[in-house]
Amino acid sequence: MTADSERRQGPDRRRSARGGRRATDQPGYSPLVLVVDVDPRGRQTCETILAKLRFAVAPVDTAEKAIDVMAGLRPDVIVTRERDAQRLRQNGGATPVVVSDGLDDPDALVEEIRRALRARPKPEQKML
Repeated sequence: MTADSERRQGPDRRRSARGGRRATDQPGYSPLVLVVDVDPRGRQTCETILAKLRFAVAPVDTAEKAIDVMAGLRPDVIVTRERDAQRLRQNGGATPVVVSDGLDDPDALVEEIRRALRARPKPEQKML
């Protein structure tokens, strides 16, 4: 017999699938958006809106962390405030930067992100 502290509190989930792709996921491309904002509420709001639209989102709170993260993640677009935009443009290479200041409407923000994704140069495709 086991002690009460070792007993499971809920149902046994070892056989149910966790993480990874789900049966309801749609196949295809999901652009990675790096969201840089010091304000946690603004960052969370932007992340929630983009996640509902099936964008992959990586939130960070400072431009310094964003620069460190960009080398490994290689985001498709960066969303930031005006004060950090120039610095991220310099360190982001060809990654487009969308400034979220003045875009109070979520639809306007999403449209700017989509416009930036369409305007960026396409990577060369390798022939097999």
